[in-house]
Amino acid sequence: MAATHDKERQLTREIAPKVESALPGTEVLAVELTSPERFTVYVDHVQGVDHALCERVTNVLRDYLRQYSVDVSSPGLERPIRTPAHFRAAVGRRVALRTQERNRVRGEVVAADERTVTVKTEAESVDIPYDAIVRGNLIEEAGKR
Repeated sequence: MAATHDKERQLTREIAPKVESALPGTEVLAVELTSPERFTVYVDHVQGVDHALCERVTNVLRDYLRQYSVDVSSPGLERPIRTPAHFRAAVGRRVALRTQERNRVRGEVVAADERTVTVKTEAESVDIPYDAIVRGNLIEEAGKR
């Protein structure tokens, strides 16, 4: 899992600036490997995500198509969260996190600073360094948004 996580971070560091500079207003939220030969890029845009934007992102990433199948997706209801800014915006919301050490953590984001996020689970409040987070997603609750 660590190798997959490291590769995803490497791809994110490469892809985010490329996409965000080529397509102003577009934010790369996450890059997730779905297999060794395929990855998904989750993007958001100030005017929303449509098929045309996904196609433009794919065109920006044309060089990766030699080695990977590339999928581009909107974030959906359970949007990926990875950065301190994402977690600050999620204070008061429920999240599901997978970490390197604790495996899975589900709860409410109660604080987020530059290095860690604090999540209140049913049993405790947990401070989790961003570097330890392998995956993070919002959990949408029925009737809430």
